[in-house]
Amino acid sequence: MERHQNDDRYIENLTFDEIQVGDEAHLEKRLTLDDIKLFAIMSGDVNPSHVDDDFARSSRFQEVIAHGMWGGALISTVLGTQLPGPGTLYLGQTLSFRAPVALGDKLRVSVRVTAKDDVRSQLTLDCRCENQRGKVVIEGEARVLAPTEKIRRPRTVMPTVRLAERGRLHEILSAADHPPAIPVAVVHPVDDVSLTGAVAAAHQGLIIPLLVGPEAKIRAAADAAQLDISEFELIDVPHSHAAAERAVALVREGRAEALMKGALHTDELMHEVLKRDGGLRTERSISHVMAFDVPTYPRPLFITDAAINISPSLDQKRDIICNAIELAHALGNHDPKVAILSAVETINPKIPSTLDAAALCKMADRGQIQGGTLDGPLAFDNAISESAARTKGIDSPVAGRADILVAPDLESANMLMKQLTYLADATGAGLVLGARVPIILTSRADEAITRMASCALALLVADHQKLKGLPDSDQGA
Repeated sequence: MERHQNDDRYIENLTFDEIQVGDEAHLEKRLTLDDIKLFAIMSGDVNPSHVDDDFARSSRFQEVIAHGMWGGALISTVLGTQLPGPGTLYLGQTLSFRAPVALGDKLRVSVRVTAKDDVRSQLTLDCRCENQRGKVVIEGEARVLAPTEKIRRPRTVMPTVRLAERGRLHEILSAADHPPAIPVAVVHPVDDVSLTGAVAAAHQGLIIPLLVGPEAKIRAAADAAQLDISEFELIDVPHSHAAAERAVALVREGRAEALMKGALHTDELMHEVLKRDGGLRTERSISHVMAFDVPTYPRPLFITDAAINISPSLDQKRDIICNAIELAHALGNHDPKVAILSAVETINPKIPSTLDAAALCKMADRGQIQGGTLDGPLAFDNAISESAARTKGIDSPVAGRADILVAPDLESANMLMKQLTYLADATGAGLVLGARVPIILTSRADEAITRMASCALALLVADHQKLKGLPDSDQGA
């Protein structure tokens, strides 16, 4: 018999007499950076390989955290809350740690009754943890004293603990568990950060890296970072210019479904992408979209464009919005609320961004922008705060509930993103969209989870485009 909890408001045990050999229970949990930090706070485990962000970015970390103790704690959770449940007393446990638990891994934790001691009311249970790829990372045996009296109590409401990172990026990783990994041309990965990010994303089942660059430099970077790249295809070219050109060609040949920036300038990569002959242009302008996890905001927040278009025209803003809507659709939001930002929420001929906002909303009314609900101009407070919108008397399906924030220009978008990052503990993952394939732009300052989430976004967008069945050349607005 498998244990099911009938009412989430209550926690109830199974007594010794109710339990049979073969009964089992399980839970699933993804390892987040919050889990690691909270575990460290409670246990005093300050091993830098477990909790230190700078160490987590280093080459030796390889995006993997050997945190078996966290998995062992989850086994205790199942025993104490499900089988047998409240009233259970631990007598002993033996566990073998078969493989490390990586940041972002989702564990399925199972316990199964293998023996009953009727004299002492003791149970023996097999314990097992598997990651999302079905690999056993922990297994062993537990002995417990099962309760003899029925206990049913209201489930305790745990206090909210806010750390720098929350679960939105892990939701992206969860969404990316299902599509198969895509081949990604990793452009010039000749340093430990870019190479480590690609290898970690491959181990997570998100991408199949095609390492494009000078072979000797790539292998030297792998050796310095203690990375095994033997399973990945390495495409030898003499320098970064050639790497960008060859990576674009791999997309045109159908061998790669996304690009990932390595140790070269963004302009160098985008120059090859935007070539009129041999590039990856579509009818739509390219733009950058960030998917932000803001701890103080109740939903994922997309911000655009902070990296590509400096002072976009009206037509470019239309494409910027279309690209952001496509990303929201790929993540399962089929009617994102798009707030077109300005300094004020009224149309003022002296503020060009308010005129653009009004024109874009009318374009949406006429079907020139589809797939989302637009409103603007909206000041930032009115876009994200229902209270502020009510105070201003704004009656809008978008105001206070925005999913996408469209900034007037690159400067304002970039400042907004950095303010959220450094003042609101926000974290984000981004993509360049509007080309024939998604382009992953990563930074040396990105955390491990950010790089993996960016790869997950690329996987979800590529899968979404396949499901739409549109040819690459027909992705215009």
